[in-house]
Amino acid sequence: MTPESLLASASINIGLAVVALWLFSVLKKQPRNAVVYYARRLSDRHHHRPLSLHSSLCLPRFLPSVAWIPRAFRVPEDEILSRHGLDALVLIRLFKFGIRFFLLCSLLGASLLLPVDYYNESDLPTRKEYSMDAFTISNISRGSNKLWVHFSCLWFISFYALFLSHKEYKEILVIRLQQMKELRHRADQFTVLVRQVPLCPEHNTRGCAVDHFFSKHHRFSYHSHQMLYDGRDLEYLLGKQKKLKKELEDKRHTDMLSNGSQEHKHISTSEEKLREITHMIYHLQSETKLREKELPVAFVTFKSRRNAALAAQTQQHSNPLELITEMAPEPRDVSWRNLAIPQNFLPLNKIGVILAAALLTIFFAIPVTAVQGIAKYEKLKKWFPPAMAIEFIPGLSSVVTGYLPSAILKGFMYIIPFAMLGLAYLGGSICKSNEEIKACNMVFYFLMGNVFFLSLISGSLLDEIGEYLTHPRDIPSHLAAAVSAQAEFFMTYILTDGLSGFSLEILQLGLILFDIIRSYTYGRGKERTPYLFSFPYFRVIPTVSLSIMIGMIYAVVAPLMLPFLVGYFCLGYIVYFNQMEDVYETTYDTCGRFWPFIHHYIFVSIILMQITMVGLFGLKSKPSAAIATVPLILITIAYNEYCKIRFLPSFKHFPIQTAVEIDEEDEKNGEMETHCVDAATAYNRHQPCLERVSSAESSTNLSQPLLGTDSI
Repeated sequence: MTPESLLASASINIGLAVVALWLFSVLKKQPRNAVVYYARRLSDRHHHRPLSLHSSLCLPRFLPSVAWIPRAFRVPEDEILSRHGLDALVLIRLFKFGIRFFLLCSLLGASLLLPVDYYNESDLPTRKEYSMDAFTISNISRGSNKLWVHFSCLWFISFYALFLSHKEYKEILVIRLQQMKELRHRADQFTVLVRQVPLCPEHNTRGCAVDHFFSKHHRFSYHSHQMLYDGRDLEYLLGKQKKLKKELEDKRHTDMLSNGSQEHKHISTSEEKLREITHMIYHLQSETKLREKELPVAFVTFKSRRNAALAAQTQQHSNPLELITEMAPEPRDVSWRNLAIPQNFLPLNKIGVILAAALLTIFFAIPVTAVQGIAKYEKLKKWFPPAMAIEFIPGLSSVVTGYLPSAILKGFMYIIPFAMLGLAYLGGSICKSNEEIKACNMVFYFLMGNVFFLSLISGSLLDEIGEYLTHPRDIPSHLAAAVSAQAEFFMTYILTDGLSGFSLEILQLGLILFDIIRSYTYGRGKERTPYLFSFPYFRVIPTVSLSIMIGMIYAVVAPLMLPFLVGYFCLGYIVYFNQMEDVYETTYDTCGRFWPFIHHYIFVSIILMQITMVGLFGLKSKPSAAIATVPLILITIAYNEYCKIRFLPSFKHFPIQTAVEIDEEDEKNGEMETHCVDAATAYNRHQPCLERVSSAESSTNLSQPLLGTDSI
C-alpha cells in the first residue's frame, strides 16, 4: 500500500464522517425524525424527559451544531448507572480504558519508539516496498541494541495494561455489589430457576412435585413456585386475537365513514370470530388445561435472598440430573422459548451451533482473502492483468487499494454479529443476556481469526510465497517486513471502523430511509411509533475489543497507529453515549456480567502482543530479548489466574454476604414481604401464554395472569 492509498483512505473516511455527523446534527432537529433519533426518550418509560425540538421553520433548525458532543463528557458515571444500568456503564468504561491506554502508549511511541525506529539504517532488501517501514520495528537492524528499547517499552506497556484492567475489574465489582443492593426490588434475587422437574408419582403433575420437594427440604424458607407451560397454541391464539382486534378497529373506523350495511355484516362476523377465540383462550388458560401443559421447569420463590442464593448454589437431588438449580434471570430477560427446550436436547443444540460457527468461519475466509488481494495491487496486476485498467483513471488505484479493502471487509463484518446472535439463540440460552454474551464470544473469536490472523496471513505470507521459495534464507527478514507492512491495512481498517462506522451508526440512515418509505406507502395515515431496539452489546463489544487487540499488537511494532486509536475510542465514546441516551432501550441489566468477558479479551490481546514480540526479537537476531520476554508472558498468565480466583466468582454467583446485607436492609425498612410477594407473581406476569385476555368490547386491557403463585 502506497502513501497515496493511505492518504486516500484517510480522506474518504474523514469526509464521510464529517458529512454523516453534519447530517445527523441537522436531521436530529427535525420533529418528524424524533421516532428515530429520540426513540428511547419517546417510549412510555422515559416520556417524562422533555424534547427540545424546533417546531417552527426557523434558521437554527437547519444549521448543524455540536452541542450533543460535550454532553457526553459532562454526564458523570453515577447518572449513566442510574439511567441505563451497569451493563451500559461497562461499555462506557471500555471506551475509557481504550482512551487511557492508547493515549499513554501514543506519548511513549511518539517520544521514544518513533525516533528509535526512524533514525536507523535498515538492512531489509524489501524496505522500499513498504512506506511505513521507516516508522516500524522493521527498520531496526538485526542484532541492534536498540531492540532493548522496544523490549523495555513492551514490559512497560504490558504492566500498564495489567494495571488498568485490574483497576477496572476491581471497581466494576464494587459497583456491581452496590448495584445489587440498589436493585433489591428485583424478583430474580428471590427466585431460583429449577430444571428437570420430575413428575409427582401421586398426582402425575410436575407442579405438585416442586411443591412437595421444596416444602419438605426447604420447609422454613420456601415460599411458592411458578410453573412454565407449553403455550405455543395459546400464543398463536393470543396473536390471532390481537390481529382480529386491530382489523375490527379499522373496520369500525371505515364503517363510521361509509355507513354501509355491508360493513356492518363484516363487523358482526369479525366480532363473532373474536368471541370464539377469546372463549378458546379462556378455556386453555384454565387450571385443568394448564396442568396438562406443564413443562419440567419452575421458578421457585424463597422468603429471603440468602435462602435463594443457597438453594441455587447447592445440589438439590441425589440424582444430579434432576432438580438442577441456578439463580433465575430477571423476568424481562427470560428466553421463554429456550426454556421449553428439553434438557437432553441442549448438548445437540450446542454441537450444532459450534459446527455452524465453524462453517461460517471457513466460508468467510473467501472474502477476506479477496480483500487482501485488492489491497496488494502490485500482485493483483500479476494475478489478474485486467486490473491494470484502473491506472488510466487518476487517483482510482489509490482509492481501490486504500479505502475499498477495509470498506468491503467492514461490510461483510456487519452481518456477522447478527448471524452469531441467531446461533447463540439456537444454543438454548435461558435468557437474552446469556445469548448476547455467547454471541460476544463467538463474534470476538471470529473477528480475531478471520479479520486479524487471516488478513495477516493472506496479505503477507501468501503474498510473498514466491519470494520465500526462491530465497528461503530471507524468510525471517521477509516475515518481519510483512508483519509491519500489514500495519497500513489495519490502520485503514481502524479509520473505516471508527470514522465511517461510528458516524453511520449515529446517523441511522437505514432507519431514516425506511421511515420515509413507510410513511408514504403502507404506513400512510397510521400512527408513527418510535423505532425502539435493545442496545446491541453483541455487536459493539467484540468490535471494540478487536480494535484494542490490533492496537496492542502493533503498539511496539508500529506506534504510528496509536494516535488513530485514541481518536477511534474518543469518537466511539461520544457516539454510543448519545445512542444510550436517546436511541437504544435497556431491556435487561446483568449487573456487569459482560466485564469478565471483556477482561478476557484484553488478556488475550496482551498475550498476543507479547508472543508477537518474542517472534520479532527472534527474527531480529536478538534471542536474549526473546528469552527475557518469556517471564513476562508467565506473569500475565499468573495475573489472569489470580483474577479468575479473586473477581470472577462474584460475577457468577450471588454472594451470601451481599444477600444477607440486602435482607437485613429490607427487614429494617419493612419491605421484605412486599418484595417477596411481588417476586412470587413476577414470572407468571411475563410468561407469554398467561397473558390475560379481555373481550373486544372491553375498554381496559388487563395484563394480570389467570394463575396465582400456587394454583396447583
